[in-house]
Amino acid sequence: MLKEKLKDRHIILASGSPRRQQFFRDLGLDFEVRLKKTKEVYPNHLLHYQISDYLAELKSLPFMEELKAHEILVTSDTIVWHKSKALGKPKSSDEAFEMLSSLSNETHEVITSVCIRTKKFQKTVNAVTKVTFKAFTDEELWHYIKTYSPLDKAGAYGIQEWIGQIGVISIEGSFFNVVGMPTHLVYETLNIIAEEF
Repeated sequence: MLKEKLKDRHIILASGSPRRQQFFRDLGLDFEVRLKKTKEVYPNHLLHYQISDYLAELKSLPFMEELKAHEILVTSDTIVWHKSKALGKPKSSDEAFEMLSSLSNETHEVITSVCIRTKKFQKTVNAVTKVTFKAFTDEELWHYIKTYSPLDKAGAYGIQEWIGQIGVISIEGSFFNVVGMPTHLVYETLNIIAEEF
């Protein structure tokens, strides 16, 4: 359905995340993965979704000069927000353990922002999902870190993996957003582009 509407467009997904790429395949969309290095640094005064919005838009900037009229660029960023602090990707196993320990027996928010651009259109959308974890043992956390290598994930975990299966007590909001893409908002925005731009 959406694929037919976008048949004259070329979607560029600027993400190396296999999870985000799979979402686009699941939506039935043809797309190209095109990557450019971006230093993910944001101003200190930004809070909550402002951080992920800023970073999603920042990731789109290196593509702007080369973007053609028929192309749609999609960039995104996910953070975990806990105790008024943004948790990104851990740089080491020890940092992953520290992050997961802080999330244990607590509720946190996962925020994903997606920036969708064409030559004539730009919209950034975001979704916030609340996730509550059980109290983890140190043994459980180290098992997860050593078995699943979560260093490429915001907050040091993937909800679709073992730790989510054994640890999530409740979730409020989009599950897919926690995995890395608020697919309902992406679908809605791409429909707007297809119909109006």
